[in-house]
Amino acid sequence: MIKAGIIGASGYAGQELMRLLVQHPECEIEAITSKTYKDKSFHQIYGNFMGITSKSCQALDMAHMAKEVDVLFIALPHGIASNQLTASILKDTKVIDLGADYRLKSQATYEKWYGVSHGSPDLLKQAVYGLCELNRDAIKQSTLIGNPGCYTTCSILTLAPLVKEKMIDVTSIIIDAKSGVSGAGRALHLGTHFTECNETIKAYKIAAHRHTPEIEQALSDDEQEVTLSFTPHLVPMNRGILVTAYAKLLKGYTYDDIKAVYEQYYHEEKFVRLLPQGIFPETKWVKGSNYCDINFEIDERTGRIILLGAIDNLIKGAAGQAVQNMNILFGLEEDTGINMIPAFPI
Repeated sequence: MIKAGIIGASGYAGQELMRLLVQHPECEIEAITSKTYKDKSFHQIYGNFMGITSKSCQALDMAHMAKEVDVLFIALPHGIASNQLTASILKDTKVIDLGADYRLKSQATYEKWYGVSHGSPDLLKQAVYGLCELNRDAIKQSTLIGNPGCYTTCSILTLAPLVKEKMIDVTSIIIDAKSGVSGAGRALHLGTHFTECNETIKAYKIAAHRHTPEIEQALSDDEQEVTLSFTPHLVPMNRGILVTAYAKLLKGYTYDDIKAVYEQYYHEEKFVRLLPQGIFPETKWVKGSNYCDINFEIDERTGRIILLGAIDNLIKGAAGQAVQNMNILFGLEEDTGINMIPAFPI
């Protein structure tokens, strides 16, 4: 059995990790931490765990936990993990960081977009960006995984085949993305109070969202550097991400041309579902699952393609992808413990 530790178990992503790992047939949870709920039983924090686990939250001692577990999940806000994780810890355990500290390769880019100093820049080179469908081989060899963000997972998977095959103008990409309120985390913020976000929709962090350089990094390569416009929106639902991306096609491609490229990239992927022509992703059909649904439409009048993707932000966009990364690291079938049918209604 894989022994796992969860740092930051009391947040939404941490709770989803608990829910998935408690049911995982090849994993047992050795220790969990929470700064806010130290010494409290997990079922006191989340009532859905009543009678399921009696595990209590500990104070954080990352070096000590690393010696007790095979894999350490870090579900903390940015800026914390990088100041506690060390090379010696990585000799004791594998680490999957659900935060942002090890997603970007450039220290300068991280510090510019996140506004804090990176505490362990020496580890950035060995960190692997854990988007499983695109970086599987590198993940297998790694001890430090930067688990992608939710907006980024959906945006990159939706766009990657056409960018990699150079079928779109990479200077023309515009991403319009919408997220449920759980994407803001469990901490109290005025903007996520019920009366502030119910019955309204708003854009936020316009031209300044921190997931922008993460998307650009993942889509860029030595031959082309991607610069795009990304605008996130908050919508009054609990969970889910819907991405609508626009780009200029470089040739007069047909539907079948585009479909063939997506099939080439994703036909063997367990968690990417390419929808039939004319059927477009909706968040309700992926909620509670690790799936990413994708489809597209060609606008012949403008020469643009419109791409749509949908995921559950807390699962494929966080905890589910983290477990998928764990499965790859330990040589398990990728869908072990996360092969859930989307829940509807929810």
